[in-house]
Amino acid sequence: MIYKVDNIVLDNDNLEFNNAAEFVRHTDKLIYLTGKAGTGKTTFLKYIKQITNKSTIIIAPTGVAAINAGGVTIHSFFQIPFGPFVPSDSRLRTSAIGSENKETIYTTFRFREDKREIIENLELLIIDEISMVRADLIDVIDRILRVFRRKPSIPFGGVQVILIGDTFQLPPIGRKPNLRQQKKLILV
Repeated sequence: MIYKVDNIVLDNDNLEFNNAAEFVRHTDKLIYLTGKAGTGKTTFLKYIKQITNKSTIIIAPTGVAAINAGGVTIHSFFQIPFGPFVPSDSRLRTSAIGSENKETIYTTFRFREDKREIIENLELLIIDEISMVRADLIDVIDRILRVFRRKPSIPFGGVQVILIGDTFQLPPIGRKPNLRQQKKLILV
């Protein structure tokens, strides 16, 4: 069968591409797909989107990356507040018993019923431009999926995750220290 992605005819004899696609289709394992610009990462993403029967969401750290991948931003899909999260962040706990602070994951992430249903039925999550995603955001996504899918002991709540990006292309998005702070960091 001849497949086209963005008017590009795919090479049926590309063994690595075909094996990777079959791996996605027939397993639930996490995949990290990397390569330099122009190697076909986005083509692979769009091909998977075409052929999979899995309930799939594509997310990316920026609007431009999300549009290019045919998805939405990480923050808009998961409704993640801007700013860093720390491991003991009260916004990620499931219970506030015994604490004056009543903040929990359920008060931080108030998903509508249709969004909860999407999260509960999600089978494949594709994160494009992963090099731009801070580690704490990946932890938040993992926590949301574990809690709202009611699978707390399974990474990403049992959702297959494909991380796509070029590790050497773009650094994570975040605030940079100002020049004075940089000098202090260097001198200390």
